[in-house]
Amino acid sequence: MAGPCCKSTVSFLVIKRTLSVPPRSPVAAARPMLFAGRLGERGAPEGCWAARPNAVKTAGSYRHPVFLCFSCQESMSESLKTCYLYLNQTSRSFAAVIQALDGELRHAVCIFYLVLRALDTVEDDMSIPLDKKVPMLHNFHSFLYEAEWRFMESREKDRQVLADFPTISVEFRNLGQEYRDVISDICHRMGVGMAEFLEKKVGSLKEWDKYCHYVAGLVGIGLSRLFSASQLEDPEVGRDTELANSMGLFLQKTNIIRDYLEDQQEGRAFWPKEAWSQFAAQLEDLAKPQHLDSALACLNMLVTDALRHVPDVISYLTRLRNQSVFNFCAIPQVMAIATLSACYNNPQVFQGVVKIRKGQAVTLMMQATNMGAVRAIISQYSQEILQKVSLTDPTRDKTLLILEVIREKTLSQDTLPSRAHHLSPMYLSAAMLLAAVSWQYLTATTGQASGSTDMQGH
Repeated sequence: MAGPCCKSTVSFLVIKRTLSVPPRSPVAAARPMLFAGRLGERGAPEGCWAARPNAVKTAGSYRHPVFLCFSCQESMSESLKTCYLYLNQTSRSFAAVIQALDGELRHAVCIFYLVLRALDTVEDDMSIPLDKKVPMLHNFHSFLYEAEWRFMESREKDRQVLADFPTISVEFRNLGQEYRDVISDICHRMGVGMAEFLEKKVGSLKEWDKYCHYVAGLVGIGLSRLFSASQLEDPEVGRDTELANSMGLFLQKTNIIRDYLEDQQEGRAFWPKEAWSQFAAQLEDLAKPQHLDSALACLNMLVTDALRHVPDVISYLTRLRNQSVFNFCAIPQVMAIATLSACYNNPQVFQGVVKIRKGQAVTLMMQATNMGAVRAIISQYSQEILQKVSLTDPTRDKTLLILEVIREKTLSQDTLPSRAHHLSPMYLSAAMLLAAVSWQYLTATTGQASGSTDMQGH
């Protein structure tokens, strides 16, 4: 990010880093929570989901070695093949999730991702002076319609998406108008929001919501509109921006909460001053052992604030009908609630990295394929948080209140017909197996490539 306060996550479902997977390079700035499954750079695992058994190719049949390809490359243009190559290069984990989406939605989300990845690369690049960067961010959406526009001066690791932006923009222009309108609009609004927070610190909780909206909520809104434009989901999914925004905010806040120490070590600050100033003179003081009680009180306040988005998450997921879209959206959310449970009242947030065990992550990925299972998972981790609420915690009453709201929401029966009848047992079994294998491979790969990053976990 270009400024000390910019921690965008493009991982909707943005979502950015809900699960501790690949560590970021010390020189890489925080990224927007573009998408989920991406949930983020250090974010939720965005493994392979809902792949058609007869569409799976061997790893060797794909030009990029990290992921299996679910797309029919023979019918792709060379520029679209290059876009998928860039997708794999900039997002080892999220690439598979995109390629598991159904129909033309797959290409639209791929291009959406790359456009926001390019925008985020501009925002991250500290070598670009502000008097040049701000107009670029404001006008970036217009470059989508300039066939030859490219930016060759970036020093960021993902600079290729800017240097070869014509390849991305031509595929953007090849999309249907209904997709182009969404991508251009979100790109414009996100660029304006990024520019606003380049040198602005997150002060109030209201500003925290606003910042998370720009870098994650807008991703959720954009993806939801794409889902509806594809007709895989009902129009209401794209129209209800409040629920879509909450999907992004829940993921982004989880990432920000969990990454307190790493961000402090890298000179970034995303915890809102309105919260931490109640417990410490400086944000960095929370990491000092003598301030542990105050640090935990602040941590629990922010976890409670993030939990208020969970009822909206449940309402959003309940509306989804397409299995590939449901998996795409649900996995990051269950990872986020598991992460918040692990963080709540946990001193390790201020001493190291709070991680979800690999086996736990695989189990969540394999289970969260229907609304009943998702409700059960959310209920389970909400109860874990409830058991850790201290009698003396300053935010105790608010925490208990939102946990009760979540409990009631998980017990409600306002679900739509199950998605299970859309898919054969073979379809789901293959998808679950592929998800598990992919996640195992992802963690093994990232463990060997310490310090490497991809967009939002991506």
